[in-house]
Amino acid sequence: MAAPTEEANVTYEDLADLERDFDDVETEIIRRQAALTKPLYEKRQKVIAKIPNFWPLVFEQAPPDIDQYILPSDSAVLLSSLNSISVSRFEIEDGTDGDPRSIAIQMNFADNEYFEDKVLEKKFWYRHSKDGDASLVSEPVPIKWKAGKDLTQGMLDLVVKVWEQEKSQAQTNGDSKKAKKTQEWSPDQKALMEKIQATGLGGVSFFCWFGYRGENISAEESRLAIEKIQKERAQRASGEAPELKAVVEAEEEDEDEETSLEIFPDGDELAVAISDELWPNAIRYFTQAQEADAVSDVDFEEEDEDDMDEEDDDDDEDEGEASTKEPPLKKRKA
Repeated sequence: MAAPTEEANVTYEDLADLERDFDDVETEIIRRQAALTKPLYEKRQKVIAKIPNFWPLVFEQAPPDIDQYILPSDSAVLLSSLNSISVSRFEIEDGTDGDPRSIAIQMNFADNEYFEDKVLEKKFWYRHSKDGDASLVSEPVPIKWKAGKDLTQGMLDLVVKVWEQEKSQAQTNGDSKKAKKTQEWSPDQKALMEKIQATGLGGVSFFCWFGYRGENISAEESRLAIEKIQKERAQRASGEAPELKAVVEAEEEDEDEETSLEIFPDGDELAVAISDELWPNAIRYFTQAQEADAVSDVDFEEEDEDDMDEEDDDDDEDEGEASTKEPPLKKRKA
């Protein structure tokens, strides 16, 4: 055991680099798995396309980390008009050396009474911020709701509107984050906040998920952050201590307000649950749905037969009292 006064030769940066080594391996595993399973998923899509209501039944058996976000009104749409879903690692599918943790989730719908869109696709980019953290970021996806059928109660439309305003503001000011935090909220931002507060998390529609944004991390910021991390790792590996720079405190007074305008805070977690759980295990969930239906049918038949038996017994008793000459009624089969 080392003496209390003995200094350790391992730094926190060394441990962090080791964690990143593991992270690199896991990322490469995802990349190779995506390449190996892509033809299998394409084959599966062709097979299940011949099965009526495959994906609605899959969603009916969705695990709790997905089902908890589906309201009865959402379920009505998914069960009646969802044709298919697909998940892709879009940053590597074109042969480029992108991040395989970036995902795109596409949902295809039949004609329905709620919206006009036939295809809704939401993309999530895996990006690194300048402070070293990494997360999934996205952009709001509009939905063309039919009159009086907006399940998000106008929140999704407001998110898209605010997003467009902020992009325009960023182009003018050259810094989207600075523009958002130094400017006072617009009427649309205030209206969005009021709707979020009035709705509460328990009443948020599944379709609000299409409005998820996450951290405001641009592709350029992520690229520079990755370059910085790789450079510092290479310096430490060669025994050279990276140059330490003073940390500039640049927190703005409105920083918390940016997060508060998120209408679906767990949007990244739901995306991962769909891509890593529901999508690869779709056949298993469909089978469970079939088994659940079979059990329900058996229970219904048994209950029906029990009810019929009780009715027949009552009839037998009544008729026996009225006349002992007439034979008892035969039991009916359900």
